[in-house]
Amino acid sequence: MEIEYRDTHEFTPAELERLFLSVEWSSGHFPDKLAEAMKGYKTVYSAYDGDKLVGMICSMDDGVMNAYVHYLLVDPEYHGKSIGRKLVEMTKQHYKDYMRICVIAYDTAVHFYEQCGFAISEGASPMCITSLWT
Repeated sequence: MEIEYRDTHEFTPAELERLFLSVEWSSGHFPDKLAEAMKGYKTVYSAYDGDKLVGMICSMDDGVMNAYVHYLLVDPEYHGKSIGRKLVEMTKQHYKDYMRICVIAYDTAVHFYEQCGFAISEGASPMCITSLWT
């Protein structure tokens, strides 16, 4: 297995649906919206095993100071192969001159993000308005 990392905003709805549902994220039920949404992100890095999309990270930013990682997901069949870490490192490198990179982590992923250099912000709590269930 040789993973190829790409900088692209173009994905088929089918490959996004497969990847997002592999991690049981409800947004995978809206593949056409996901494909359109990818075009709106400032930074998107993806991981492919051949033609198979196996991971991605998507970020948005203000152009100078603040960046926000919205999606980071890796197909569970590829967990433990450092794909997520590589995607985070690519993003951190891209935003190395920014003053803040934020992520809202699910509780089960906090340890992973801490190992990647993120810290829980004291006095701050993530808040959402959403119709998604995961």
